[in-house]
Amino acid sequence: MNHVLSTHLFVNHRLTSALLGKIQQAGIPAVEIFCARQHLDYRDKAQITELGHWFRESELKLHSLHSPMYNDEIWGRSGPHAVVTITEPVKSVRLHMVDEIKRALEISETIPFQYLIQHIGVGGEEFDMRKFDAAWSALEELNLFARGRGVEILLENIPNELSSAEKLLTFEELTHVGMNYVFDTGHANMGAGVEHEFQLMKARIRSTHVHDNNGKDDNHLSPMLAEGGTIDWKKTMELLRSREDRYPLALELKDRGDNPHLLDTACQVFDRLEEQ
Repeated sequence: MNHVLSTHLFVNHRLTSALLGKIQQAGIPAVEIFCARQHLDYRDKAQITELGHWFRESELKLHSLHSPMYNDEIWGRSGPHAVVTITEPVKSVRLHMVDEIKRALEISETIPFQYLIQHIGVGGEEFDMRKFDAAWSALEELNLFARGRGVEILLENIPNELSSAEKLLTFEELTHVGMNYVFDTGHANMGAGVEHEFQLMKARIRSTHVHDNNGKDDNHLSPMLAEGGTIDWKKTMELLRSREDRYPLALELKDRGDNPHLLDTACQVFDRLEEQ
């Protein structure tokens, strides 16, 4: 399978051409960049321009961009106002959040990429039909904006009552929005299970987020290397390979602060998964 590494692994550090160069030197052919302003500040034209120059001279490909979850530089700790969510029911507030996502989409004008990964809601959010209505309105505008820039927005299964695999299908049935998905193994493991959610989503999967956990905590463990993971990776890889022409194997791991060799570990994970 084609390999992609999410820069979520380095999200607490500023994304530089030097870091991207190290990813390329490790033999990883493509990345998904995580839009967190302490990492990639989508409002900072100087950073975007610098990275754009680097990508034009590089063989490393930008596969996708993860939509911003917060508008501050400290993971939303500045307060509730920092959360960026398309389920905000107050239209005037939601429009500001849609504009924030548009700023991220504008990166494609400097650095082309295929997909923007978008959440419906935040972790643990409860179901409310008004939130579905808000998300539908936001996505209508965002899809139009993205298509004009050659980008497709993918919806991700996340652990809340709005975007499990079942709820993504319900959202499609209600809105006929016609969107494809990114399949997150760790989030599926926290919900109805990897196989169950994959089977529901498989026809529309266009990318992946591959990581492990204990079934309860979204801790983005390294598959087959970190302790505490509970996903059956042999079975999961059989599922993923059943439609491998449709999407890459994209790792979305977390730096837990105890590993000075993060890229070596990521490459080991790719190797271990391919051996399954």
